[in-house]
Amino acid sequence: MSTDIQTIRNLAHLARLEFNEEKEQEMLEDLNSILNMVDKLRELDTTQVEPLIHMSEEVNVMRDDVTQNTISHEEALRNAPKKDSDYFRVPKVLE
Repeated sequence: MSTDIQTIRNLAHLARLEFNEEKEQEMLEDLNSILNMVDKLRELDTTQVEPLIHMSEEVNVMRDDVTQNTISHEEALRNAPKKDSDYFRVPKVLE
């Protein structure tokens, strides 16, 4: 499978990219190279291969959430440009 320069221009337009003619040619070669690799992969017999859901057998390998105070309330407010007793003061964004 291969593509042409007009396809590159259409893709560039959709992606809001601009290429000069030299870069268009490079992109065309790169895209054709990628499509050739995909064609090579299509030649493989994958009828006996189950699709992967995860890359490993591990399920939900996550750390436990542990709460910890990294800085105190006073330390957080210390560098605030504006504060009002215990709160940060920010500009009003909703009316």
